[in-house]
Amino acid sequence: MILPASHPRRIELNDEVHARPYQTLQAPQRASYLAMLAAPAEREREYAHVGELCVRYGGQPPPPEASYFAADCGDFRLRWERHGEFSSYTVVVAGAGGEPFAQPAINALPPEWMAALPGKLIVAAHVALLPGADAQADIEAIAPHFAGNTLAGAQMADGGAAAFTDFRVHADGFSRFLLLDRGMGRRRAGRVLQRLLEIETYRMFALLALPLAREVGAKLAAAEGELAGITGLMVKESPADEPALLDRLTRLAAAVESEVAASSYRFGAARAYYGLVRQRIAELREQRIVGIQTIDEFMQRRLAPAMSTCESVARRQAELSERVARASDLLRTRVDIVREMQNQELLASMNRRARLQLRLQETVEGLSVAAITYYLVGLVGYAAKALKSAGYAVDPDIAMGVSIPLVALLAAVGIGYVRRSVTKEHRRS
Repeated sequence: MILPASHPRRIELNDEVHARPYQTLQAPQRASYLAMLAAPAEREREYAHVGELCVRYGGQPPPPEASYFAADCGDFRLRWERHGEFSSYTVVVAGAGGEPFAQPAINALPPEWMAALPGKLIVAAHVALLPGADAQADIEAIAPHFAGNTLAGAQMADGGAAAFTDFRVHADGFSRFLLLDRGMGRRRAGRVLQRLLEIETYRMFALLALPLAREVGAKLAAAEGELAGITGLMVKESPADEPALLDRLTRLAAAVESEVAASSYRFGAARAYYGLVRQRIAELREQRIVGIQTIDEFMQRRLAPAMSTCESVARRQAELSERVARASDLLRTRVDIVREMQNQELLASMNRRARLQLRLQETVEGLSVAAITYYLVGLVGYAAKALKSAGYAVDPDIAMGVSIPLVALLAAVGIGYVRRSVTKEHRRS
């Protein structure tokens, strides 16, 4: 059968849901996990760094533009994933005899290669996957592996596993997870391990917004006080002082919007990461172990208040921005009304001046007609005297008297024609 033409990205989109398969794990095993906050400019160096390690152990480097890569390097397995903000590295080695965290999987990597990893370390965790046949874990025996710290954990995967952690960074710089396999199966063990590591990673990235929230919260308090002062002055100050208030309010609006632009991405990312934490915890399907709190309870007590703080600050930012905008609109309207009133007064004054100029112009036109008539009648008188001297029977005085009305009429018509021509030309321009 010949199929219709495929969309150019059909295969790519179909394979996206298979792009990051879970690992298959069989207890006992040890894993170490790193999450590096890498800038976009470091992505090429990151790709080359992973390729260098693979070539050193006789493997193939990741394909170009890859965002996921897994390699078997003999003594260990490496899993590299590139995410939006960070890249993760998971190292898995077989066996976990004796002390679960005494010989972590990270020791299998070359120290110089580890030291040269691009980016900044944000999460580091050791995981020990051990067989666990007992239905009830011995908390007293497990606690020493976590330096006696308060544990969080639960049965999960429908009772097929139990996981424990203290969510603390130990002296070696790593947090610790102990995962007991009670018959999960290889693939399910990989899924549970991945979810635990994702909870730890997304928890840390969600908390990146907390220091910013505290910093922004202090600035918001100052900005809210400034806004309250300006709105108070809006009631008391005279219209002449309103432009200065509008300038202060405009500067405040610019400062608030600058803070919103600088922090909105981080707060939005925190909401998304927190949602992923909640989702991954739900997927574990925890069942309580007597004597310790579940991971869900731990997050509700420790992470949820921090996220509420971030959400509260983000909401305060949005509300303050709206309040500043409303105050700006109100003050700008008042300033515009005052300007309109001033413009009306100015137009009325201009109308009075125009009427006065029209009267003056009419007066000048009348005087101009009289002056032109005077000079033209004088010319008629000179012409009449010349004719009389030439022998014609012309009385200069009569000729001048008779010409006065005619000359005045012609002068008035001429001046009126010139004025109308100038007015018409002005309207065209």
